[in-house]
Amino acid sequence: MNLNNHQYSKITTAHQAKIACVYLRQSTLGQLAHNTESTIRQYGLVDRAVTLGWPKDRIQVIDEDLGRSGTSTEFRSGFQQLLVQVGLSQVGMVLSIEASRLARNNSDWAHLIQICSVFGTLVADAESVYDPRLSQDRLLLGLVGIISEAEIYSIKARMEAGKRSKAARGELHLPLPAGYERLSSGEVRRHSNEEIQAGVRLVLEKFRQLGSARAVLVYLRREGLKVPIRLLKGPGPHEVTWAAPSANNVLGVLQNPAYAGAYVYGHHKTDPTRHRPDKRYSGIVRQPIDSWDICLQDAYPAYISWEEFVSNQKRLASNQNDFLQEKQGVPRQGSALLQGIVLCGKCGHHMMTSYSGKKDQSIYECMYDSRAYGSPVCQTIRGQFVDAEVERLVLEALEPDRIAIALEALEHLEQEGVTLERQWKLSLQRAQYEASCAERDYRMCEPENRLVARNLECHWEEKLRQVEKVEREYQAWRNQNHTIITDADRREILALGEDLPKLWAAPSTTHADRKQIIRLLIKSVTLDKNRERGKLWFKINWQTGATTGHWLIRRVGNYRDHADFDRLQQRVRELTADEKTDRQIAVILTHEGFRSSRGEMINPSTVGHLRKRWDLGASRRSGQERSPDKWEDGTYSIQGVMAVIGVPQSLVYRWLRQGLLEAKQTSKGAPWRITLSEERIAQLKEESQKQNHQVGRKNNQSAPSSECFSRPG
Repeated sequence: MNLNNHQYSKITTAHQAKIACVYLRQSTLGQLAHNTESTIRQYGLVDRAVTLGWPKDRIQVIDEDLGRSGTSTEFRSGFQQLLVQVGLSQVGMVLSIEASRLARNNSDWAHLIQICSVFGTLVADAESVYDPRLSQDRLLLGLVGIISEAEIYSIKARMEAGKRSKAARGELHLPLPAGYERLSSGEVRRHSNEEIQAGVRLVLEKFRQLGSARAVLVYLRREGLKVPIRLLKGPGPHEVTWAAPSANNVLGVLQNPAYAGAYVYGHHKTDPTRHRPDKRYSGIVRQPIDSWDICLQDAYPAYISWEEFVSNQKRLASNQNDFLQEKQGVPRQGSALLQGIVLCGKCGHHMMTSYSGKKDQSIYECMYDSRAYGSPVCQTIRGQFVDAEVERLVLEALEPDRIAIALEALEHLEQEGVTLERQWKLSLQRAQYEASCAERDYRMCEPENRLVARNLECHWEEKLRQVEKVEREYQAWRNQNHTIITDADRREILALGEDLPKLWAAPSTTHADRKQIIRLLIKSVTLDKNRERGKLWFKINWQTGATTGHWLIRRVGNYRDHADFDRLQQRVRELTADEKTDRQIAVILTHEGFRSSRGEMINPSTVGHLRKRWDLGASRRSGQERSPDKWEDGTYSIQGVMAVIGVPQSLVYRWLRQGLLEAKQTSKGAPWRITLSEERIAQLKEESQKQNHQVGRKNNQSAPSSECFSRPG
């Protein structure tokens, strides 16, 4: 060893008393597999350490980071171990083939050099030895780190430009989702396995019907079906496998533009600020369609049209329940019929839905300004009467097409049964095929080679058990789901379709089902309760583009806010001037269509309250004393029957309840008009005398004798 050499002169016995660490790294597994010469050169640094004066047993090779990127210390356990050992003053020299192997990030490189400077650790590469405590070497090492970081950015920029140029021509082979396969010629076609195609189509078709990714997930789990996926981790080729339905699997089909036949590059970006290793956030952010770098339509054979794909993305975005972004969300199980599609007629923002009371009555509230700026609540509207009116209008709009709706529902049920039946049969065929392949492998094995035959036999038995499991699940599904619709089922479905109100109110029709029907017909409903006193104005924006305006008399807390306040007050004054009783006034007002402030029928107590409030005199609650004994048409009043027959009022009312009197009322609460002939009067007198005689005998029998109360003489 020539110690006069400048690089050797930096090495002292204090350095050689510690270990020498040889650090190895390759960026990817592909480089590790194909660039073997670089790996050999890095392991050759052990000989250089020996040349520099370290015995082999004092040389530590750190190769845990082979196949890991050097742009960050994350997931690089070998580099972190190196930092710990240097910080414990256990390392005399760190050797690497070049600075880029230790770090591609200048901050990580500077951190390592700083620690080496503090603890007197040398840094060596294939050519030189550097002492970080010397200013000239520290300057050189700093420049090496800067150049290494700039080099990786330059390499990435060139690679990205090349990929983008190739992708612009559609020649860059991007990973294909389940449902596609790439031939040796580079052509992409639908997967040759029809079960995989059917699985993809089923997810897309159910989303078209249900309109929610979660609803599709619940449907697949309820039916016991699986979803085809292609796992892209690890070396290829990546085969398609079947997995239990999950939110990621369903969204992976719905959000992938390849199923619309589009070749897309750049629809995902990496946001470092959203990368959270502890929370498993990768930082990969999906970009909106208008921000995609390259989008070549009609590049693949499509499962759905591009227009439907764009519509699906808008639907998925609107299904998210974000109040401040005014997204309508998916129909939920609450009773509010207009949840998510109701707008404020005052400010135009979406209104929130809440519930109050024991019966969970729906309330629509405009809370946007209150939540966003702390302003007062814009308006609050009870949804009970609005929902009822919208429901009536929707059923009225569907009435002309009820037969077509019933026929379409019947066709849909039959088609869904056929689709599910086919999906189960394909799953069974796949299990049987895998079992036959396992059997063929076993029979092709030499019987004498028991080491192999036993494993193949176990594999065959496992596949046979899988066939039995699928058969049991298929049979259980058939028992629970009647795929064949009988003539009686068809008649029942058609009858329900023709009677839409009955179908709408059926217990099997959930609130979410009703809301889904509403959204198929109505785009939004605008509410405004401030346009006229006591009235609610609402506008329906139909999906056809038409708009219709409607008015409702709403419930108020004070008669001053009553929609018909002026007419109601004038009518009560007129009827009071005609000396009508409270009961008669209530009957007349109800017959003329007036309602109380709460939207209920007007009763005598309400009339008395209004008369007192408006200073119209004392309440007149009794109506019988004002009725004549005999009306002009020859009928009798209650008082007339009492006078003619000579019976009390309670007995007359009892005869009315028992149907012994032929009587009628012009309206509920009006005076009775009782028809009596001379013969009927005589019969009733005789009947009343009999009843009086029976009552008298009963009283005499039950009364105690005078002897019971006499005192002894």
